[in-house]
Amino acid sequence: MKLVTPPRVSPQQFDAAMQAMAGVVGKDWVMASDADRDAYADAYAPGPQEQWPAGAAVAPASVEEVQAIVRLANEHKVPLWPVARGKNLGYGTAAPRMAGSVVLDLGRMNRILELDEKLAYCVVEPGVGFFDLYEEIQRRKLPLWMSVPGNAWGSVIGNALEHGIGYTPYGLHARNLCGIEAVLPDGDLVRTGMGAMKDNPAWHLFPMSYGPTFDLAFTQSNLGVVTKAGVWLQPAPESSLELVFDIPNAEDVSWVVDTIAPLKISGLIDQNVFIPSWLGKMVLKGQRKDFWDKPSAIPEWRVQELLKEHKLGYWQVALRLYGEEPVVKAKAEIIKAAMARNLKARAAEHWWHTGDPINAYETTMGIPSAVPLQMSDWIGGRGAHMGFSPVVPATGKHVAEQMQRSRKIIDSFDVDFYASFTIGGRFANNVNMLMFDRDQPQQIETIKQLFNALIEETAKAGYGEYRTHLGWMDRVADTFDFNQNALRRFTEKVKDALDPNGIIAPGKQGIWPSAYRDSAKEGRA
Repeated sequence: MKLVTPPRVSPQQFDAAMQAMAGVVGKDWVMASDADRDAYADAYAPGPQEQWPAGAAVAPASVEEVQAIVRLANEHKVPLWPVARGKNLGYGTAAPRMAGSVVLDLGRMNRILELDEKLAYCVVEPGVGFFDLYEEIQRRKLPLWMSVPGNAWGSVIGNALEHGIGYTPYGLHARNLCGIEAVLPDGDLVRTGMGAMKDNPAWHLFPMSYGPTFDLAFTQSNLGVVTKAGVWLQPAPESSLELVFDIPNAEDVSWVVDTIAPLKISGLIDQNVFIPSWLGKMVLKGQRKDFWDKPSAIPEWRVQELLKEHKLGYWQVALRLYGEEPVVKAKAEIIKAAMARNLKARAAEHWWHTGDPINAYETTMGIPSAVPLQMSDWIGGRGAHMGFSPVVPATGKHVAEQMQRSRKIIDSFDVDFYASFTIGGRFANNVNMLMFDRDQPQQIETIKQLFNALIEETAKAGYGEYRTHLGWMDRVADTFDFNQNALRRFTEKVKDALDPNGIIAPGKQGIWPSAYRDSAKEGRA
């Protein structure tokens, strides 16, 4: 990929900035060749990877080097795009929103700084991945469990900062952050919460501050570069029971949510409950051509055949309970009785007790896995995916209406319907997975038009996405329109005060600094 420089920065000025940054991190850690830029492109881009080109990448190894790089970026007016590990597949991976930005690759900052067994937390740098943390917990034989996303090859901090979700009682990953260290856009260093007091041992234990609490202000934001954070972990339970319910019909999702959400809100169920549709299971069994060899969406009559052939329900609910066995048994009886009011089939039951082995693919038990990446092979060719992910109230009515709305739109584009709902208590995250072959221009164009239609129609119904791809960040930000987009205007005021040169991640989540606000329409998909 050829060099593209940021707005108002000449190639000569850009080269001078890279030489200055090499003086901080060493020349081997400034990546500015065509091949380097290719490595930081969006591997799942819905269109040419050149849509969101990095100018270069720089990889600091310490917070002091991050501070120095940020100060140089201000001096040379070269914007930075921080990434933890850049594994954000389907959302842009490591590519920057604004063309020519320098990717600030924090992958070398990969130390596990604390791992506290008694109080069940860790302190990690952004380059620490889920597999890294898991292996260290296992190596030290600590009775601690993590919460992991479905595809766990990324960063523990990075996933939390992007509002990632897991499927244990600790599944709201941003909520597990407690005590953040961040480099501000002028190179200053701040610690949030109790960490604002030097050497305070409660820094990663008490989730609020004296005065305003800013931890979440650094999530999905461009107000600073997070260089370490505390993350709460789950104490390993004495036992665990998984109850697996196959739900036969698409419309059954309504009563399923009305059954599960109250139990989640009351605390009887403490995990985030994942409800995938049948296609979420089929993508692990082969490629689409093995089951339907036509370009059109799989018709309903064939869906019903596949459900029967593979003994699947339209949805599957895998509920997991954790704790002492008598308590788990009592909870299980309440859940089974509640589900039995609408479902004749009994649940499959899978017990685990301390000392038992754990299957390699058990996200509900905190085991990291990359198995869900197989979905990219479903279409064939250079397979890729995007997720359309609105949030709706966790009631059967709202969930059913959202399913019907998105399914109608997806059907109108003749694309396979692959949906899931994750019940987090009072809300449900609805992920509609859109898979395509990057070598098929017509498929890409269809997916782009479909994505725009989903955003528009879902916003008309009053709902918004909680996370989206680079090319749609501005379009989704537009949908949060209360009082003429007052929240965005507020964030822009904060951004301009903290970052007058617009150095940190311009365009992130649709927040543009005044220095680049005229670039907001560039790079929209």
